[in-house]
Amino acid sequence: MTGAATSALSQDEAFARIRLLRSPNIGPVSYALLLQRFGTATAALEALPDLGKRGGRSYRAAASDAIEREVEAVRAAGARYQFHDQPGYPALLAQAPGAPPILTLCGDVALAARPCVAMVGARNASAAAVKLARDFAAALAEAGFAVVSGLARGIDGAAHEGALPHTIGVIASGIDIAYPPQHADLQERIACEGLLLAEQPPGTEPRGSHFPSRNRIIAGLAAGTLVVEAAVRSGSLITARLAGEAGREVMAIPGSPLEPRSHGCNHLIREGAVLVQSPEEVIELLTGFDGAPRSTFRECGQEFAPPMPEELAHAEPAAIADRLTSAPVAVDELIRQSGESAAGVQLALLELEIAGRLERHAGGRVSLR
Repeated sequence: MTGAATSALSQDEAFARIRLLRSPNIGPVSYALLLQRFGTATAALEALPDLGKRGGRSYRAAASDAIEREVEAVRAAGARYQFHDQPGYPALLAQAPGAPPILTLCGDVALAARPCVAMVGARNASAAAVKLARDFAAALAEAGFAVVSGLARGIDGAAHEGALPHTIGVIASGIDIAYPPQHADLQERIACEGLLLAEQPPGTEPRGSHFPSRNRIIAGLAAGTLVVEAAVRSGSLITARLAGEAGREVMAIPGSPLEPRSHGCNHLIREGAVLVQSPEEVIELLTGFDGAPRSTFRECGQEFAPPMPEELAHAEPAAIADRLTSAPVAVDELIRQSGESAAGVQLALLELEIAGRLERHAGGRVSLR
């Protein structure tokens, strides 16, 4: 698996990590807990059938031949893997709740080590907002920032175009799928001249559930997120909320109250985002960002992988499942009500998740699937 791992990670363990993450019911939280509990992905894969059985169902990990095909597809796309604990993984993203354990990428990963600013906004943006986004992005790139966005139509595309080659594109599809199709040339330029990132396996077409996941990566990469133009019900506001939850700066450009596409930005400002009207104000806010944002548009995030010591007072999955319904509840509340240790509850939840009976939600909440 040439290029898939650094010298600190063996070929077999790199392969096992990809297989672990692609296995049913394994997400960033369960992946991190499994590595923490078993030390290696190889050992975690061996334990999965027993964990699934304890959760109440039989379990089979992803097939090795499917992972072999994926590795070949990554190589054919001219891409490579980046693992969460290996050199080159973006430092700010690693600090974000639920950071993707494995990314595929094309281009210059050193861009992610620069100060980064995310720029997002409406797909059906006004002509004035598109020009504004392009001009802001060019000025921010000139000042030494890497501009991060999601390759969508409208504001995203303008931000990438203005910042090239100092731009990072995060896509909701596999690294080899261009979406939207009209941005195929732009995506190729970013892959060659900037940095293109994907969390989904190659060959994956974008689905609705992939876009919030993509948005958390955009927010996690950057010290701050700037919303240029957006309606109140907009994916851009999801990115802003995720940035706030991660303790990053949230900024918005104000607009006319008569323009519905400005209502989202005006709402953010009213709720505590910093009003900005020039690239210089963004540069001032983010230069030397120390993790203490001026914006008050944020909520406290929660550790996505609490410590799990090797010796556990094990909580029974059935007993924890009896306390759950389809309504999400905080894990801390489960720990209080059950009287079990935090580590024991986390392991029981992990077993339920592997068995396909548990769903995780934002803010450290869980429910029955």
